[in-house]
Amino acid sequence: MDNPLVATLCLLWVCAAGMEGLHQEGQCMFYGECGFNPEVTNPLINSKIPCAYQGPAKPLNSIDYAQLMKVCPMLDRGPKDTRVCCTSSQMKSLQKSFALSKAILNRCPSCADNFAHIHCINTCSANQSQSVNILRTTNYTTDTGEQKEAVVAYESYLTQEFANASFNSCKNVRLPATGGYAIGVMCGKYGAAGCTTQYWLDFQGDASNGLAPLDIDFRLMPDGRPVPPGIVPYNGRAWHCYESPSLDGQACSCQDCLEACPVIVPPTSASESFKIGRLDGVLVVCLAIFAGASLSFLGFLLVRNLHHGKSKEPGKDKNGNEVRKKVLPKDVTCTDRNSLATQAFLGSLFQRWGTLMASHPIKVILISLAVVVVFAIGLMHIELTTDPVQLWSAPNSQAMKEKDFHDAHFDPFFRTNQLILTAPGRKGYTYNSLVYGTVTFGGVIAKDLILQLLELQSRLQTIQFWSEELGRNASLSDICFAPLNPNNSSLTDCAVNSLVQYFQNNVTKLNAKVNMTEGGQTKEVDWRDHFIYCVNSPMSFQDTTDLALSCMADYGAPVFPFLAVGGYENETYTDAEALIMTFSLNNYPRDSLKFKLVQIWEQKFLDIIQEYQRDPSTNFTFAYMAERSLEDEINRTTAEDIPIFMISYAVIFMYIAVALGEYSSWKRILVDSKFLLGFGGILVVGCSVLASMGFYAWVGIPSSLVILQVVPFLVLAVGADNIFIFVLEFQRDERRPGEKREEHIGRILGNVAPSMLLCSASECVCFFLGALSSMPAVKSFALYAALAVLMDFLLQMSAFVALLSLDARRQDASRCEILCCVTVSSRPKKTRNEGFLLPAMRRYYAPFLLHGVTRITVMVLFFFMFCSSIFLMFHVTVGLDQELALPQDSYMLEYFKYLYKYFEVGVPTYFVTTRGYNFTTVKGINDVCSSVGCDPFSLTQKIQYATDFPKESYLAIPASSWVDDFLDWLNPGSGCCRLYTSGPNIGKFCSSNESDWRCLLKCMPLPLNGILRPDVKQFNTFLPHFLSDRPNLKCAKGGLGAYDKAVVMNEAGEITASRFMAYHTPLTNSQEFTAALRTARELAANITKGMREIPGTAPDFEVFPYTITYVFYEQYLSIVPEGIFNISMCLLPTFVVCCILLGMDLRSGLLNLLTIIMITVDTVGVMTLWGIDYNAVSLINLVTAVGISVEFVSHLTRSFAISTKLTRVERAKEATTNMGSAVFAGVAMTNLPGIVVLAFAKAQLIQIFFFRLNLVITLLGMAHGLIFLPVLLSYFGPDVNRAVLLELQKKEAQDSDPSDKNCYSNSTFENAEEKGPIHDNHSLSNGQPDTHTTQTDGEPGTATTNL
Repeated sequence: MDNPLVATLCLLWVCAAGMEGLHQEGQCMFYGECGFNPEVTNPLINSKIPCAYQGPAKPLNSIDYAQLMKVCPMLDRGPKDTRVCCTSSQMKSLQKSFALSKAILNRCPSCADNFAHIHCINTCSANQSQSVNILRTTNYTTDTGEQKEAVVAYESYLTQEFANASFNSCKNVRLPATGGYAIGVMCGKYGAAGCTTQYWLDFQGDASNGLAPLDIDFRLMPDGRPVPPGIVPYNGRAWHCYESPSLDGQACSCQDCLEACPVIVPPTSASESFKIGRLDGVLVVCLAIFAGASLSFLGFLLVRNLHHGKSKEPGKDKNGNEVRKKVLPKDVTCTDRNSLATQAFLGSLFQRWGTLMASHPIKVILISLAVVVVFAIGLMHIELTTDPVQLWSAPNSQAMKEKDFHDAHFDPFFRTNQLILTAPGRKGYTYNSLVYGTVTFGGVIAKDLILQLLELQSRLQTIQFWSEELGRNASLSDICFAPLNPNNSSLTDCAVNSLVQYFQNNVTKLNAKVNMTEGGQTKEVDWRDHFIYCVNSPMSFQDTTDLALSCMADYGAPVFPFLAVGGYENETYTDAEALIMTFSLNNYPRDSLKFKLVQIWEQKFLDIIQEYQRDPSTNFTFAYMAERSLEDEINRTTAEDIPIFMISYAVIFMYIAVALGEYSSWKRILVDSKFLLGFGGILVVGCSVLASMGFYAWVGIPSSLVILQVVPFLVLAVGADNIFIFVLEFQRDERRPGEKREEHIGRILGNVAPSMLLCSASECVCFFLGALSSMPAVKSFALYAALAVLMDFLLQMSAFVALLSLDARRQDASRCEILCCVTVSSRPKKTRNEGFLLPAMRRYYAPFLLHGVTRITVMVLFFFMFCSSIFLMFHVTVGLDQELALPQDSYMLEYFKYLYKYFEVGVPTYFVTTRGYNFTTVKGINDVCSSVGCDPFSLTQKIQYATDFPKESYLAIPASSWVDDFLDWLNPGSGCCRLYTSGPNIGKFCSSNESDWRCLLKCMPLPLNGILRPDVKQFNTFLPHFLSDRPNLKCAKGGLGAYDKAVVMNEAGEITASRFMAYHTPLTNSQEFTAALRTARELAANITKGMREIPGTAPDFEVFPYTITYVFYEQYLSIVPEGIFNISMCLLPTFVVCCILLGMDLRSGLLNLLTIIMITVDTVGVMTLWGIDYNAVSLINLVTAVGISVEFVSHLTRSFAISTKLTRVERAKEATTNMGSAVFAGVAMTNLPGIVVLAFAKAQLIQIFFFRLNLVITLLGMAHGLIFLPVLLSYFGPDVNRAVLLELQKKEAQDSDPSDKNCYSNSTFENAEEKGPIHDNHSLSNGQPDTHTTQTDGEPGTATTNL
């Protein structure tokens, strides 16, 4: 042929004809095995390759046919008609290769069948030549010297439809041990998220990953696309995951196949807030209550004014003089008589008692001191509880019982020591990868920084210290968590998770570089390519680059990317902003030797990191923590804040010492001061606290830091108030003619002690009832506070009365206070000095407060504040973030900030099963597992459903399931569970590490329906072997490390406890932790209910969720009803005691109760506004608030109740003036200076819950006690006690002219309210009407005995 064009066309025709002749039905492209692939340098499995062969497919003998039916049953055409293109040895190699994949795919039969289908078609199909085209061969010399061509690469043509169907059947198959997807370990560099059909097949045909014996180029052909001559893309039947590949089998389970899932109703979100229309329902109700109360109050005023008329004021004549109508015996009610009798009895009793104490002061003080010492000796045995678990979780609480069960059956949570490192000054960069194309890297993922990370990690790993107990140097290997070698661990067995573990902590591997050719382009690949591969496929034993490096950590487990890097979005790990390094240590009991070693190691860990942080050459900005850090920091701030509390107490002492003094002249300032008396009062408070703590130390009730910080303040408030009331009353009262000093003190005590008893008794009963709380910290606080208040009252009634007696003797003798031997010649004034506060309140404050307009304004304003606080109370934040327990300069605050910002997964949580469930039955297995044949609403499946709704369930990763992996491990297709067939151990378990020829028998045959379930004997026999089997490449399903601690069996082989681990979503505050606990318990309760219905399950069997945080946050599930109960238990006695001690005066008791309730509610409202969360610490302070409110309220209520002024307004003025001034000086001004000092504390907990909250309590108590209560009493207070008036009439009748029917107090014709201060002493003195003459403000003495 001379024409070149014709020659070319002829050549193409000949080639095409040759190709078409080569690719024909019934023809093979290769047959038999030709040794190992010389192009694979680091194979992980047998890399035998086929021999090139262009010839017809060959028939099978009976043995090979039987083997084909096991390996590739989809190729069966009958014993006589079946032809194949593979030998028996090829089928064996294929079977071994399938064992690796089937270990993770067998849980979904259709996926496992489709996966095998693809490779059976390529290797053994009789029509192999129609779908396979050889690309590359190599020469091979047999043992006999024969030269053959060995295939090292070929093309496989599949239809897109068949390939996609096969991939879709496998893409959702789970790995129970990790909660991830099996496809993630079968897609190489793309991982589960980026995996596609093409990528999935490319990985299977990539010999560089060490798992494929040769290269296979999978060509997926859509319909209509032209193909080479003779090629017919394979288009077999691919089973959908919801279909069974066999007639007797079952489809994949819901967990592995979304199409097989039942319709799950999305969980309902948290209940929406109460609405009325579009408005907040609580707001509308509160506004309605306020409007209704205000209108009712204004209506009451209108009706009252219309009823009384405008002619004259009640109780006054036309000249404004006070007039009382004569009281008849029939007018006196039972309540009046009871009240008078109660006051008379108490007054007389305390008067006699006070006289006795004042008469023998030295003896009383010594006896009191002896009693206190006896009690205080118990402090030698005091136990201070610092463990937050013991403080806030009751021993019989659900969380504590669950924790005790978990720790008794499983190892406690391992101890975490962690660093989170960033490099804010480093800018991100772009890397042009040969394998991955253009990839963006975060600035922190730079080689120099990774090398520094490796250097720091190595330094920490090699920490050593001398141990006297061990007699040698202790190291990390003595205490580390070593999941795969727990009994004899070395440093490389310790679980240390970080990015450098992708390089097995090896600098050489990190520095490795190699030229690689891909797609006709040659380029260098380095550590970045390996890093990208590993974060996408962390369970790979070898990457697909020419580096051929493993991704597994040096301790043998994978490092999931969320444990190595942080601060990325949408799984783009290369954009990470932080590196994470975690050392996991075993957790030991506090009294064990290993615990001491752990503490020392963690301290050295912190020392090295802090030294590294101070190094100016450090390129990282980082946060860190050790397991001991939280407790260390709390203890540190407690020690550092002790001086603040001491200063606070000193300020209070100085105030009391100065405020109690009488300062009539400069000459007598050292005589009239009350420095020592104030110091004595402080000592009384201190002794009462010591006695309380000592007594409970004797009894064995532990104390806590909360008690040490709160109880002294509470007792100071109560004690200082009583001291001021007592001392001020003594200073203001004139000694009567012929009255001894001791009798004077006794009479004054008789006047004020009933009021002191009223408050102290209310508080004692309040706190003792508060001890009914289930929270240990609240319970112990209530007990300590109750006894301290009781002891304070008793010591005030004894020791302080004696101290006052001694001080009065000194003052009467004009001796100086400090220098007792020095006397002052200046004599005291005969008239008593009222000081500044009492006259100011009488002349200015009380008249202004009780003016008509002011009273209305006060009532409306406080009603509004109360209703507003009710609304705010419904919006208070419940919880306590652990950061608040730390000082503001703590390194842990930075750690929590980094943790919430950069960590992408939450805490693990276990679903624990108790004893009473039979796992060995088929039904028992099916109701737990989630693979083929399992119940669609099994334990693990229900957890899977919950993870589909992470925002509602707070669960992100499904539970790992030892039952599922045990079934996969038993499956004969996995090659994990085998029996010895030779040697001394014939018939016994043979691990996957043993040679195949010694272990030819599988533990269990595969049933016809493909659903493998062991019987009871098999279950009990093989489960221990599974739990101790170390996972490896041949058997990835070994249970050691993942499950060896997850199953607990007794000696009889019964499973007494097991656990299934899931992961929460990232939880950042106490509200989320609490919600996560609530939803987990709801899920566990649902699981328990279903499993109890299985025959043979014990009625007390239970599934419960457990993680280390639950025991802290359980309190917030019930803290609202708990708080309501505790506060109610405190409010009840204030009402009851008030009523009883006022002679069954119900109205006074109710008004007293109402005011205290308003103080408490308003306190919670202000908490919402000021960002003070409601928690156990707040609850303790609210209980304290009730006690302090009693001091603000009850004294004033009693003073009003026993007053005999004509009108409620005048009685309110008298109570505000006399008792209000003492309350203001004794409670408000005692607390405020000490509280203000607490603002300088370092601990945020003290600043928020002691400074802010106590300031709120004091200010609101003062506002309600000195503003609202007088106004409330002026409107709704009880009537004058007619029994008292009747007694006054009887006494005055003895001294007056019997012919006089009325007697007037005519010292002035002007209105008393306008003119000023004339004392009306128609109040009870020692329970009896007092009719003695007084002189006030320079006015002439007047006998105020009006009838």
